[in-house]
Amino acid sequence: MLSEQRYEMILKILEEKRSVTVTELTKLLGISESTARRDIIVLDKAGRLVKVFGGAVVADSTYQAVEPTVTQRVEVYREEKRKIAQYAASLIESQDFIYLDAGTTTGCMLDFIEETGAVFVTNAVAHAQRLAAKGIRVYLVGGALKSTTEAVVGTMAALTLKDYHFTKGFFGTNGVSRTAGHTTPDADEALVKRTAAQQCRKQYFLCDHSKFNVISSVTFAPLTAGTILTDALSEEYREAADYVVV
Repeated sequence: MLSEQRYEMILKILEEKRSVTVTELTKLLGISESTARRDIIVLDKAGRLVKVFGGAVVADSTYQAVEPTVTQRVEVYREEKRKIAQYAASLIESQDFIYLDAGTTTGCMLDFIEETGAVFVTNAVAHAQRLAAKGIRVYLVGGALKSTTEAVVGTMAALTLKDYHFTKGFFGTNGVSRTAGHTTPDADEALVKRTAAQQCRKQYFLCDHSKFNVISSVTFAPLTAGTILTDALSEEYREAADYVVV
């Protein structure tokens, strides 16, 4: 098969699926992984698609590879985040065993969580400090500290979380798309988010409207993994996901 034929086939697949992995391309086109990766690189440089971790997405999706710091993000869509966080906090019951993910929107939940019998586990140092100051029982996951998000990440943190069984988990996300699901730029942080989400009976993903149609480097949960809590949602997502618009 000529390279130009492969390029057209890859673009046609993307037009239908919106995203594709290297593994999928090897099966669909009968080519090697090295050929699939090379074709993706060529098409990415030509602006025909966007190369992401393990595959490619359509070029009309916003791709975010660099993660802003907490300081940079904390004032962005602040009121929307607070509305979402207030609703999320209202879902916590006295007998809950809660996982609280690092992030600015999950951090806003702390303004609305009163003294409660619920027990919390978090990978965010600042979240743990604020919960403890309220007299709430909280456990901080151990592992490597990521300075930009002030989150504990990595294999050690993920291994610890495998022993927990949460009633509810509240997660931040850098991007949400119908094809890539919930994404984040860092593989170590994605591992912790993915592991924690799998250990939750109910998962809630807190994201303001700016996070939709954004794809980051690594998927940590599919779109249908839990309930999206947001301030606004387009019809295409209403048909594809469980959601609450606050």
